[in-house]
Amino acid sequence: MKIGMNIPSMVPGMTRDDVLAWCKGIDEGPYSSLAVGERINFPNHAAMVTLSVAAAVTERVPIMSYVLIMPMHNEVNRAKELATIDIISNGRLCLGVGAGAREEDYQAVGAVFGKRRLSQLEEQIATMKRVWAGEMVVEGPLRPVEPAPLQPGGPEILVASLSEPAIKHVSRWADGLAGFSFAPSIDEINQAFDRARASWKEAGREKPPRLVTSFWFALGGDARSQLDNYLTRYLNFFGEGVAEKLAKTVNCDTPQGLRDMLRRIEDTGADEVSLVPTTRDVSELDRVGDVLGSL
Repeated sequence: MKIGMNIPSMVPGMTRDDVLAWCKGIDEGPYSSLAVGERINFPNHAAMVTLSVAAAVTERVPIMSYVLIMPMHNEVNRAKELATIDIISNGRLCLGVGAGAREEDYQAVGAVFGKRRLSQLEEQIATMKRVWAGEMVVEGPLRPVEPAPLQPGGPEILVASLSEPAIKHVSRWADGLAGFSFAPSIDEINQAFDRARASWKEAGREKPPRLVTSFWFALGGDARSQLDNYLTRYLNFFGEGVAEKLAKTVNCDTPQGLRDMLRRIEDTGADEVSLVPTTRDVSELDRVGDVLGSL
């Protein structure tokens, strides 16, 4: 099982030096991917800009969006941007997408938080694949939307779906799952992976789904308070009391706890775990490296 790492872009106060240090540390460390998430009404840097920076300043590690909320954006413009990132990264882009659950983010960018967001996502991906294939998406222009991505046909596409209906929906067109588990919960991860395997098979897909999951963690002397503070802030859209209660359910806050959880997730058949740090202190990478060295 591969172990990837998110840039802590959801931690307030990330500076240029912080971003560059995390990109360099992940690229030079024992990590299988560098991931960047997306929020709008939050103090994180813009996801597409951060992905572009990561693509430009790293050499080895795959660059993953984990995840982009596609129905908030125009798919043709995003296809052009992602193709550019794929070129800048020399073909290292992996595209994680989702339909999103925060209406406030949709409202902020003037998008409709509709009931058919998952179907809209499917339609957007189909259009993006047409763009990447060099097809004309409107009548009349002399050339198609370019540039073409370096990876033929575009990057691998993982979808943030967990429920049975959602996984069945995406099994027709996605390459795999970009899952997430709060606690994390092995039962929850197993259920999602089992649903994906069954749904891909029912859909007649010859290649099994790529199974990726993700979770928050904290290490170091003040790990518990660090985790609680981060999650209370990040989950505040649930309401203050609910956010604090949910924060207490996240339990990966010691080296031994992280080590044990990674071993248990490996037993689920996961292809990759993308860890989500809760501090901008880049020395967290060294602490995780020590854990990985003892697996």
